Amino acid sequence: MSHIINVPEIFGTDVFNEATMRERLESETYHAWKQCISTGSALPLEVANEIAEAMKVWATEKGATHYTHWFQPMTGITAEKHDSFIAPTGDGRVIMEFSGSELVRGEPDASSFPSGGLRATFEARGYTAWDPTAFAFVKDGSLYIPTCFFSYTGEALDKKTPLLRSLDEISREAVRILRLFGDTETQRVKVSVGPEQEYFLIPKSLYAQRLDLRLTGRTLFGAPAPKGQELDDHYFGTIRTRVSSFMKDLDEQLWRLGILSKTKHNEGAPCQHELAPIYSDAGNACDSNQLVMEIMKKCAAKHDLVCLLHEKPFAGVAGSGKHNNWSLCTDTGKNLFKPGKTPRQNAQFLVFLAAFIKGVDEYQDFLRSTVAHAGNDHRLGVTEAPPAIISIFLGDELTAVVESIINGTNYTDPKKSLMRIGVDVLPSIPKDTTDRNRTSPVAFTGNKFEFRMLGSSQSIAGPNIALNTIMAEELGKFADILENAENFDAALQKLVCDTLTEHQRIIFNGNGYSDEWKEEAARRGLSNHCNTAQALPTYVSQKNIDLVTKRGIFTESEFRARYEIHMQSYKKVIAIEARTCVDMVLHQILPAAVHYSRDLAKSVIDKKAVGVTCKAEQSLLDRLSAACDRVYDKCQALSDKLAAIPEQTEAAVNYMSDTIVPAMETLREDADLLEQLTDKTYWPYPTYSDLLFY
Repeated sequence: MSHIINVPEIFGTDVFNEATMRERLESETYHAWKQCISTGSALPLEVANEIAEAMKVWATEKGATHYTHWFQPMTGITAEKHDSFIAPTGDGRVIMEFSGSELVRGEPDASSFPSGGLRATFEARGYTAWDPTAFAFVKDGSLYIPTCFFSYTGEALDKKTPLLRSLDEISREAVRILRLFGDTETQRVKVSVGPEQEYFLIPKSLYAQRLDLRLTGRTLFGAPAPKGQELDDHYFGTIRTRVSSFMKDLDEQLWRLGILSKTKHNEGAPCQHELAPIYSDAGNACDSNQLVMEIMKKCAAKHDLVCLLHEKPFAGVAGSGKHNNWSLCTDTGKNLFKPGKTPRQNAQFLVFLAAFIKGVDEYQDFLRSTVAHAGNDHRLGVTEAPPAIISIFLGDELTAVVESIINGTNYTDPKKSLMRIGVDVLPSIPKDTTDRNRTSPVAFTGNKFEFRMLGSSQSIAGPNIALNTIMAEELGKFADILENAENFDAALQKLVCDTLTEHQRIIFNGNGYSDEWKEEAARRGLSNHCNTAQALPTYVSQKNIDLVTKRGIFTESEFRARYEIHMQSYKKVIAIEARTCVDMVLHQILPAAVHYSRDLAKSVIDKKAVGVTCKAEQSLLDRLSAACDRVYDKCQALSDKLAAIPEQTEAAVNYMSDTIVPAMETLREDADLLEQLTDKTYWPYPTYSDLLFY
């Protein structure tokens, strides 16, 4: 009999959530914590002590022996250092202790984390501070406490601190707009995020035989299988029993941690799948997605599988992205991107819509740079993912509304006079009936925007920081205009109309894969940064530095540090891939092909000795020998190029993109040809047919 899961009973049972806090804390302590959350005020030490004691008791009841300050350094993954609860009593025994100071602050060694120059290598001090907006949880025998991570001098060394700053900024500016529309109840506007996570699953035994998968997360070589995804028979197809067992196990683990895992299905490529959560606030969504990626890998191992999160593990089939669904909601439960039913509600909706359109247009390079990394270069711009050109898809219904405002016509009857925003009766904007545009980088999907350019392996923090900051800036500018307007309705009409007119170039509902769109985008003046080397330098443009420092999201040094880390990461990833290519060619691919060639040559000699024709063997031998020579020459050329990488970071990144990557690609062409020519019994590692159709 299969294991039956009672979801409501297990959901959140391993989380020290609000319900648990209400149950286990004194009323005064609980309300002090709530006050800290709502106002951002400091938590008194005596309150922290009471929370820490309750946390410890709860965690030890669940078998926890240690606690850890769990944080998100700028490596893109999470980090943790575990300390036990034990404290000596002096008589050779121990007791379990956990204080408020241990809850609130930690001091892990920061020396080995990338800092982008924010501190010297010999300076080890890094500090963690409890994020009371995120719930602690128990996992693998430890109490995990979500924290921020910063240096001795106070600079943010993590991805979470600037995210929290951006959430405060967008809330403050959005509330200003709501007050202008008569909303006196909303105290905070929350960013709602739902990241859809794509991934591949392959057998652990096959993974172990591929050096490239083990070292880089993707196959650097591999001839196409006779079948790919041409038949679309995997997409939404029946889930393999082995994979279904993994998914069931994964869901149970995620639900116990309070993660809102909702949807699971097969994706377009063989062995590819997707998990989608219910939306939650951005901070929690970021924490949850990091846990999802970690638990996917651990859970897969239990089922003798390996979870691949690389954006392009296999050439010739679709890669994996992470669609970031982003919206704004009030603490009273209203979605600010949901069209309303009254003229005033729709006027408010149009203000938020116009601010978003303006922000994406003005800061398109900033958005593009937040999804620029080596793995994502294999997706963006090819016909399986959004193009590298930023544009916004609105759908036919909403586009018609926008055009009516720009053109000065009535939405329902173009012959009527100009529609006055917030005064005339604009019909309730229906949920768009247009088919979703999968080629659009940023798509409006009813009550949210879907930012589809994120790579499957990356943290969602960076892109959401950019979206939040851009939106806060535009809402702040709108509020400045409207708050000082003598005639609010007239100012509102002009503001929305002018904004949409000036920034309509970013709206595009067509095929983003087409060459015509690239030409049209160039005529519109939109950016087209095809790869990481082109996109990353725009991150630290003066325009972006001014934006993030003005809004208090980053100091300039914090912002430039992240740029340096991203650049160094790209350089290192490409170098590792190139060195792995050389290793595989010299120690696996060429020896296998040479071994087969030797046996073919022996067959040719033996047949000729007895007067038997050997046309097939001779032809195959000639092709193998020629391909071996080309592979050897290209491998040596790649080795020589690796020895000439410039020391200066920007020059090195351009060199990797312009020289090393093309050299790897041309080497792969002939290496994959060798795979096709060589008897499978000689080939040293599993092929695409083995991996994708196990």
